[in-house]
Amino acid sequence: MNNVFLYSGLYLAFLMILSLYRALFGPTVVDRMIGVNAIGSKTAVLLILIGLLYERVDMFVDIALAYAMLNFIAVLAASRYFQKRKGLYDEMP
Repeated sequence: MNNVFLYSGLYLAFLMILSLYRALFGPTVVDRMIGVNAIGSKTAVLLILIGLLYERVDMFVDIALAYAMLNFIAVLAASRYFQKRKGLYDEMP
């Protein structure tokens, strides 16, 4: 069963690399924020998988929930900042 969790974690890490591409080379600010939010969400799931591998799910669930909450608040703050700055939908040159 550990192999399933390990391969799921590796697949999730590959998906995080694809989201990293969107976060780095997104044409708009919204694309970049969605990429960063996707990386944060996948990191929370990856923390749960690590907890399953180490058989300490109770500890890693708390860490994953705290990380997901911080990720959500950071994306809200960034979107609020770019909305006030009127640069949320501007295209990169």
